Amino acid sequence: MNEFARNAIEERGGQPNHLSPAGLEPPFILTASTRHWLPSDAERQASVARFRRFSVSFTLFTVTLFFMQPCLFSISYGGLWGQASLDLPAFVAKAASLGYRSVMLAGKRPHLSPLDYSADRVAELKAVLDEYDVSCPVVAAYTDFAGMPTAEVPAIEMQIAYVESLCRMGQGLGAHIVRVFTAYETNSQPLTTIWNRVVGALREACDRAATFGFTVAIQNHHDVGVDSEALLELLNDIDRPNCKLGFDAWSPALRGEDIYEAALEMAPHTVLTTNADYVCLPRYQYRPEFVNYERVEPDLVRAVPFGEGFIDYESFFAGLRDGGFAGIATYEMCSPLRGGGSMANLDRCSAQYLRWLAETGQIS
Repeated sequence: MNEFARNAIEERGGQPNHLSPAGLEPPFILTASTRHWLPSDAERQASVARFRRFSVSFTLFTVTLFFMQPCLFSISYGGLWGQASLDLPAFVAKAASLGYRSVMLAGKRPHLSPLDYSADRVAELKAVLDEYDVSCPVVAAYTDFAGMPTAEVPAIEMQIAYVESLCRMGQGLGAHIVRVFTAYETNSQPLTTIWNRVVGALREACDRAATFGFTVAIQNHHDVGVDSEALLELLNDIDRPNCKLGFDAWSPALRGEDIYEAALEMAPHTVLTTNADYVCLPRYQYRPEFVNYERVEPDLVRAVPFGEGFIDYESFFAGLRDGGFAGIATYEMCSPLRGGGSMANLDRCSAQYLRWLAETGQIS
């Protein structure tokens, strides 16, 4: 805590018992009307430039610092769903031009593939990041630790080596988090077998990531552990100090979980959240024998600009904040998007995420 904040608290007879994350000491001003710590003009200008939010709630005995770092995911400009694409240097320049000061890089072609990025190319990319004053805190692995029915293929070992290689490259970029997936269920293997494979693989991945100073963030995306309670059970089974969560709103919202309560419960374990917004479009099939339509499940889900979908992100972020989250919030466009895949539409949607965060008070 900085001296200004400490003196202000002591003058009011209070002692802070929570200040997170440690080491961040922006100047704050206490206003009697709002009873909130607000950044000074100089800090506000700096936070706008870096798109970081410092919001400290003041009570008689507690100071709580909420910190969220907006980030843009390179997969949004990967061209994998028919949209316009950029290589990584161009993507970094694009992110900076849109106002982002952090990026998350996809660990596969056409972006940060271990097959394409030698140590020299990693150093060149780091120079581009530095040139645009953009950080890369996260690299994203694409994994499915279910393995293969053909036991002679070392699919699990190859994926662990893949995660390790991303940590090695990410270290050269200044990253400290590697995002992973669990596994999809298959009819060819018992769920218990798949679960145990996921646990074993992620234990080893965490141990290898730790040698590079990396945290492994499990995203609630694949079937195994997709339910929030199951995800906590999985995290407990893995039992590694550098295994955390990349907890998203999309999955629990689609499955009907209470979005605030889920975020509140997961927040202490969460270092990363990846955000996108969607609409649910009901499906029907015509039945000519009845001259009528029959409801078909599930609904079609389609990505829309942030804030235009059904996910209650204000409640989601409130749950993360109240649960103590202090991490990275990444925007992604990873499916067909309302408005199409033109570069102009991708840019509009990327900018909209930052506007929404600012307008709803998530960042200053």
